[in-house]
Amino acid sequence: MSGGVLVIIPTYNESESLPGVVERVRAAVPDADVLIADDNSPDGTGRLADAMASADDHVHVLHRAGKEGLGKAYLAGFAWGLERGYDVLVEMDADGSHRPEELPRLLAQIPHSDIVLGSRWVPGGSVVNWPVSRRVLSQGGSLYTRLALGIPTRDATGGYRAYRASALREMDLASVTSNGYCFQIDLLWRGLQRGLIVREVPITFVEREAGTSKMSGRIVREALVNVARWGASRRWAQVSGRA
Repeated sequence: MSGGVLVIIPTYNESESLPGVVERVRAAVPDADVLIADDNSPDGTGRLADAMASADDHVHVLHRAGKEGLGKAYLAGFAWGLERGYDVLVEMDADGSHRPEELPRLLAQIPHSDIVLGSRWVPGGSVVNWPVSRRVLSQGGSLYTRLALGIPTRDATGGYRAYRASALREMDLASVTSNGYCFQIDLLWRGLQRGLIVREVPITFVEREAGTSKMSGRIVREALVNVARWGASRRWAQVSGRA
């Protein structure tokens, strides 16, 4: 991987968790660079990120004008990384729920894959400190996605991922409009439609201990509506003989 690995960490009010997560990333994959994409956090996360970048030339900061959502933050991070020639771009949460120590496991599959998903719902995967309601929502969302889109992926909504740069370039990222956790389904669906190789590796997802979850009813509704629309388009293509 001549261009190296870029770990993109979107932030909004993550000053409590961010330093520890970045430190763990740097320890787990010392050669990787980190890009903190901050949505003008009012708690000073952006200033903290700047201080971290000043102390470590593997850490970079992308300041964004305001809170625009997960999808737009990642799209901005992808654009930043692709412009600079990174070979592998990683999505990782800022709250510690994605354990940096498991990143080498994802990266080990990149030579054989286009997209590697850290999966909670394959054998060996697990979640820690989740209420039953969150588990049902996540597993139900992945089941709904599998049935609607006819895909084999067990964890379609997970956000711990590694992409080859070549895979992202095939996805027409300029046309992506989904923003919440539906963004993860959107990119996976685009990749599968293009015949890209997707692998899932087990991870342990740990519920955040600090800060506030960004999950909301609006995010869930966006995913339900978009997946239904994509599924309907898929079935119509099958019926009309275009698939």
